Amino acid sequence: MLLTAEFWVAVAFVAFLAIVWKVGGFGMMTGGLDTRAKRVRHELDEARRLREEAAAVLDDYKRRRAQAEKDAEAIVASAREEAERLAAEGQARLNDFVARRTKSAESKIAQAEVQAAAQVRAAAADAAVRVSETILRERLQGAAAQDLLRASLGDVKSRLSA
Repeated sequence: MLLTAEFWVAVAFVAFLAIVWKVGGFGMMTGGLDTRAKRVRHELDEARRLREEAAAVLDDYKRRRAQAEKDAEAIVASAREEAERLAAEGQARLNDFVARRTKSAESKIAQAEVQAAAQVRAAAADAAVRVSETILRERLQGAAAQDLLRASLGDVKSRLSA
């Protein structure tokens, strides 16, 4: 058994462990592992803190997005109401314009009718005066007839014009 290689490897391994223990290698290894555990724990804490911060930012973003959507809906509703109001106002103005134009056209038509009636009366009066003058000239003779003719024609003309 002392001559086997496995025995001497085991003896060398035990000697190596004794030297490492004597030099304080196990303390350094546990200290290194403890330091690494602390660093990993610190990184985990930092990751947790960053995750919580990201969750808070996400919640803030969601809240702002919801508020922006509400604001957008309010703006759209306001714009829709404004458009409806402007459309109603435009329709009212159009109706008013049409009513004024109709009234103006009716007024012009009425004036044209009055003017046409006056022109017809004036033409009829002139024609009646000319016919009367012609008839009276043919039937009446002399100075008395001329005076009577002038008085009658003036009277007829004034009555027809009125």
